[in-house]
Amino acid sequence: MKTTYIKLSLSAVLLLGIYSCKKGEVSSKDLEAYATTDSAAAMVSDSISSVADMKVKDKQFIKTADIDMEVKDVYNATIAIEKSVQELGGFVTNSNLRSNVVSEDTYNTSNEEAMLVKKYQTENTMQVRVPTEKLGELLTFINTNKLFLNSRSINAEDVTANIKYSELEGKRNQKTAENIEKIKANKDKVTLDNENMSEGNLQKLASMNMTDHLKYSTVDIYIKEPKLRIAEISVTNTTSIDNKYRYNFIYDAKDGFVYGFYLIQRIIVALINIWPLLLIAAALIYFLRKRKVLKAAQPVTKE
Repeated sequence: MKTTYIKLSLSAVLLLGIYSCKKGEVSSKDLEAYATTDSAAAMVSDSISSVADMKVKDKQFIKTADIDMEVKDVYNATIAIEKSVQELGGFVTNSNLRSNVVSEDTYNTSNEEAMLVKKYQTENTMQVRVPTEKLGELLTFINTNKLFLNSRSINAEDVTANIKYSELEGKRNQKTAENIEKIKANKDKVTLDNENMSEGNLQKLASMNMTDHLKYSTVDIYIKEPKLRIAEISVTNTTSIDNKYRYNFIYDAKDGFVYGFYLIQRIIVALINIWPLLLIAAALIYFLRKRKVLKAAQPVTKE
C-alpha cells in the first residue's frame, strides 16, 4: 500500500512538471505574440494614426485631418503634395503660398548698380480633398516631407445616426407630399406644397454634402521653413540717378524766372479784385493827413 502511494505521488509530480513546462511554452509564445503586436502598433504610430484607416462594421465616419509642420523647401513640398493628391484621386481646393519679408536693404556696388538683399520666410496654407480610403497614404507621404512636426490632428466623426435620420426625414417628406396631394386645390395647398418642396430640396442638399464628405476627406495643411532665406537681387543704383538729376542750374533759374513772372501777375490780379478796399483805405489816409496838417497850422494862444 505504501509503495502504491509513493508511485502515485511520483506520477503526480511528473505530470505537474510536464504541465508546468507546457504552460511555460504557451506563455513564451503569448509574450512573443504580444511583442509582435506592440511592434506593429509602434510602426503604425510612426507612420499614420489608426484613425485614418479605421473601419468599423455598420459605422460611417467623416474623416478630417489638420497638419502643421516645418519643411526644408516650402515650394518643392507644395508641388510634391499636390502631385501626390492628384495621383491618389483627390484635388486641391486651396493653396496660398507666400513669402513674408522680414527685412529689405539696398547696397550700392557701383555708380550704376546696386544689390537688393531680402530676408524672408516662405509658408503655405493648403486644403486638399482626398478619397477617404486613401487618407492614410496621403498622411504617410506628407510625413516623409517634414523636418519637424508641430502638430497633427486626425478626426473621425461618427455620422451613422445622421445618415439614418436623413433617410427617415426623406421618407417623412415624401409622405407629406402624398398627403398634400390629397388636399383640395386652394391657396393653402400651394403654400404647403412649396414649403414641403423647399424642405425636400434642403434635405437633398444635406444628403449630397454628407455623401461628399464621406467619400472625400478634407486635409488642412500648414507648412513653413524653419529659418530665414536670403535673396540677392541686382538693381539699379537709384542714389546716383537721383544725384545726377537732383539740381540743374539753367533749368531751375528759368523755372524760377517764370514762376516769379506768374507770381507778379497773380498779385496784380489780387489787387484788382480788392480795388474798392484800396480806394477806401486811400481816402481815409488822405483825410487823416489833411486833418493833421490843419491842426498843425492853427496858432497857439497864450494866456
